[in-house]
Amino acid sequence: MDKMANPYRRRKGQGGVWMRDMMQRWNGLCNFGLHYRLRCGVRGFDRIATEREYARDRRFRGTGVKKLSFPRSGLRTCSVAPFTIQGGRAMIHHRLTRVAAFLASGVAASCLHVAPVQAQESSYSFDIPSQSLGSALRKFGQITNQQIIFSESVVRGKRSAALVGAHSTDDALRRLLAGTDLHVRRASGGMYMIEGDRSGAAQLSGNVEAAAEDNIVVTGSRIRKASTDTSAPSTSLGAEDLSDRGYVQVGDLLNDVTSNAPAFPINPTKGFPAGTGQTYPNLFNLGAGRTLALVNGRRMVSSASGLGDRVVDTNVIPAGLIKRVEIIQGGGAAVYGSDAIAGVVNYILKDDFEGVEIDLQNSISSRGDDWRPYARLTAGTNFAGDRGNIAINLEYSKTNPLLDYDRPWTDLSPILVTNPNDTGPDDGQPTQIYITHPRYRFHNKNGVIFRPSGSPPFFATFLGQGRDLFQFSADGKQVIPYDPGEYYGGSASSIGGDGLDWREVSTAATGVERYTGTAVGHFDISNNVRLIGEFVYGHQKGTDPYGTQAIFRTLFNDYDGGAGLIPFDRTNPYLTQDAIDGLDAINPAFAAGDQLYLGRIMDILPTRNRASERDTWRALIGLEGDFAVGDRSFYWSLTGSRGETSGFIEVGAGYATHLNNALDTTSVGGQIVCRINADADPTNDDAACVPINPFGDVKASPEALAYATVISGARYKNVQDDLLATIGGGLIRLPGGLAKFSIAYEHRREYAALTPYEVDQLGLPDNCCESVPSKESYNTDEISAELLVPIIGEDFTLPGVRSLVADGSFRFVDNSIAGKENVWGAGLRWDTGFGLTFRGSRSRNFRAPSLDQLFAPISVSNGPIGRDPCDVDSIGLGSNPAVRRQNCEALFAANPGFGPLGTFQDPAENTSLALITTGGNPTLKNEVSDTWTYGVVVEPSFIPGLTITADRIEVNLRQGLTAFSPANFLATCFDSTDYPNDACSNFTRNDQGYIVTANQTTFNAAVVKYHGEVYNLNYRLPLERVFGSDLGTLEFNVEATHTSLALSNATGFSEARTQGTVGDPDWRGRLDVRYSKGPFRLFYQLYYLPEVMNTATSTVENDPTPTIAANYRHTISVQYEMSNLTLRAGVNNFTDEGPSFPTRAYGDLYGRQFFIGAKMRFQ
Repeated sequence: MDKMANPYRRRKGQGGVWMRDMMQRWNGLCNFGLHYRLRCGVRGFDRIATEREYARDRRFRGTGVKKLSFPRSGLRTCSVAPFTIQGGRAMIHHRLTRVAAFLASGVAASCLHVAPVQAQESSYSFDIPSQSLGSALRKFGQITNQQIIFSESVVRGKRSAALVGAHSTDDALRRLLAGTDLHVRRASGGMYMIEGDRSGAAQLSGNVEAAAEDNIVVTGSRIRKASTDTSAPSTSLGAEDLSDRGYVQVGDLLNDVTSNAPAFPINPTKGFPAGTGQTYPNLFNLGAGRTLALVNGRRMVSSASGLGDRVVDTNVIPAGLIKRVEIIQGGGAAVYGSDAIAGVVNYILKDDFEGVEIDLQNSISSRGDDWRPYARLTAGTNFAGDRGNIAINLEYSKTNPLLDYDRPWTDLSPILVTNPNDTGPDDGQPTQIYITHPRYRFHNKNGVIFRPSGSPPFFATFLGQGRDLFQFSADGKQVIPYDPGEYYGGSASSIGGDGLDWREVSTAATGVERYTGTAVGHFDISNNVRLIGEFVYGHQKGTDPYGTQAIFRTLFNDYDGGAGLIPFDRTNPYLTQDAIDGLDAINPAFAAGDQLYLGRIMDILPTRNRASERDTWRALIGLEGDFAVGDRSFYWSLTGSRGETSGFIEVGAGYATHLNNALDTTSVGGQIVCRINADADPTNDDAACVPINPFGDVKASPEALAYATVISGARYKNVQDDLLATIGGGLIRLPGGLAKFSIAYEHRREYAALTPYEVDQLGLPDNCCESVPSKESYNTDEISAELLVPIIGEDFTLPGVRSLVADGSFRFVDNSIAGKENVWGAGLRWDTGFGLTFRGSRSRNFRAPSLDQLFAPISVSNGPIGRDPCDVDSIGLGSNPAVRRQNCEALFAANPGFGPLGTFQDPAENTSLALITTGGNPTLKNEVSDTWTYGVVVEPSFIPGLTITADRIEVNLRQGLTAFSPANFLATCFDSTDYPNDACSNFTRNDQGYIVTANQTTFNAAVVKYHGEVYNLNYRLPLERVFGSDLGTLEFNVEATHTSLALSNATGFSEARTQGTVGDPDWRGRLDVRYSKGPFRLFYQLYYLPEVMNTATSTVENDPTPTIAANYRHTISVQYEMSNLTLRAGVNNFTDEGPSFPTRAYGDLYGRQFFIGAKMRFQ
């Protein structure tokens, strides 16, 4: 390098001048918050130039000078040598030659305005594996914000001891230096100096306020700034939170965040599939599609099947590499784009790891089931003289499925039936009551016998109606009495009897098995340019043992479609003579040749498991760096990524045509054969048909099962290509500080494909409908800009205004399908200087329609319609019951065949009678929301360690993307004063008034509002303050979310307010308490759900449980850390409290769970 480029180079004969100049410049450094780094190439160490020097001296240009920001209050750093930015925290370290070491004490002494040294009792939580001592000291500085002076020549070749747990700064340094023959000394300015020539470590009194500014990119903005300096409310979780709770999946940790609606792989409704085991963040219960999930501030490919919503399953996130999880509550679309309506969840992974770490854990319930093994291997190393680092993380975990029988609260299986004691609307008795351990009244595995009566769908009644009822014996050879149980009406269930037990068809929770593999790395190409790379892979397998309930052949199913009751007559060759004689005696018409019918559940599927598997990966490569122009420094990044999710979901299903062929049998020469192969019509012959005995719980042959059943399902694939370029930095110096900006350009392509299995494309399962393959894509080009303006701050302050900072953001979106959108955000943060900070933000956010909502192929299937507004149970409901009744009266007056309105009941509400047509809507536009947040941060100086935040959040969404179900179309039709309207053309009725066809699609019609507050209290109390000796440290965290308004209106006529109900409790609260002393840590958590209404309209007259009891979950754990080993154990839900009756999700479904784990570290 040219000598003129080094103004600090000592020239021969100028030692005194050089020394005086150096000290003058150093004193200047202490008076500035902005410093610059200059790598001079002289004797292997760096120099520092002040801002004024840089501005006036052109010799600094092009020399690699970089900016480092320090706070304006508290610590004024006085140090010589380069800084590095690692792990997001700026830090100065020192490569001192002998001359620099000689100067250190003078330098420190010259900074007379250094703040007091941090109190000795302060401690920090460390997780630093054994590694090169220089790297370990830098990590120590990142955690503690302490300044350390050391010479690279002194630490070169030495390795640190591992440091884990909570320690004071002094104790932590001693532990790091153990076995190195080096010692630590406190300089008069409060800085730590690492020395090799002293016999001990001299401890000097004083305090240093650890207030070094975090120059990192904080979630909610791409501008580098302090992590606490945000105008929008935010919260953060770390790896410690995972280990304390015994969690091995990030989704479980998110469920503890009170602003997030908990998502578990559980079945909220018995008798239906429990799902695939995927979990997604869902802030404020506005829907998972309205919470944007990021990995390291960048988008991740969607995990949803087929053309589903853009959501990221937490199973793919590597728990072992979690550095922290940052959550911005309310908005964020102007910075990150679509889907940030409720907020943003950013999973930040560790990017610098050295050594090898093995983590093993297992857990078991107090009932001896629900084993949950977990294993993790993390390994990393520096290379190229610490210019690069690469780390890999491999994880495995498994959660077994849970059946209804497995827990007392799900074993109850409560279901609503008619209350026989209800005499009217004002008698204090609900119209319905719960029964437990219900059984299906109309069928079982043996076959309940019916005789024809009436017309479809209820065309049959019990054989022996009014007398004894009958069924076949388990072996199918006899007709025996059937006990239907105690029946109250209002459902198909009864108490006791011989019907099918509900629990035999219900999975309480899906099992999830997951593998993840992650690699992260970086390499410093130069002092100003870094190459980064990430690869994330996850494999997930979901298991729902009763996801397919077997084949139901009941009077509620579509008889004409071949899925209803099973017909038989006396010629059926499987009937024994005893059975024929019994049936003749019971029903003379049968003896004359008439048919009877069977109501049966046929457990003949190849599998009842609803299986799902998915592979997700994302590969990212990019460059990032910084540069200087004039007296300003800038940072930039350019990344490109591709992500892909591929998987399948499959279930066993009946092939209705083949099954009916196999059930319709005759005898030819004493051999039982399918009737189609024995009749006179050769065109319907099927040599593969194998007869099935319909009587009793008799197992069919494998050949018969292969003929009568199929595996139904679909494969799906999502692909995301993303290019992101950003640039930012200082813009202009104002009296209040440096104004900063960030500009980003993003191009993204989303592609999704859904390919049904061939049997589904042919419409074979249940003789239903043909499924159509689909594949669609869109691309979007987006430009965003942010500006941060310090109006007041640094040396320019006013009484009661230490700082006043405004920020703004804008994003232009050009979506190839949904069109153009402009969204923006603005915020203000006012620090009074008295431990009180006010903040607020206003933003406009958006969500683009998903490919499923736009292009879902047209499909037709049988299913229930939900509520028919004219049904006797629904006519008094809705947004305007009087209008609803008036319109229904007009309908029934015009159609007298429907019968009297006062007794009308539509069986299509709860049975699969209607043919429902589903498809996408390519005319959809973006949904848009307006969000306000405003709050306060309290940090009283008279209570050190206490921080309290309280923020109000208001989200008002319009033209919301909403799935219009048949029930929505029906409500829109009958609740409108404009009757009949267009919505009425989306369904039809038969001659009896039952709904027989209906449509289902998506519209921009919803109005959604959320208003609430988020509260957070953090308090850290070193017990030495109270007792005068080091007894450890107590930490308290209280988090609470209050919901004052949760309103949704999907149709414009069906406003629903759900605040204070099970879905949106008015409060959620969590208390965390940690006690730590040295290597020991004790943790306790209380998660609280208050007493709530079951529904917003629940009363003692219409709901047997109008209020749901409060719920409490307690967790306790203990951890002990040794040099290379950490042991932990704990109990989740140690009071074994289940969900509040009669829910499955208002509380912990799994019950008391013990866990034990160990983490081992190696060099």
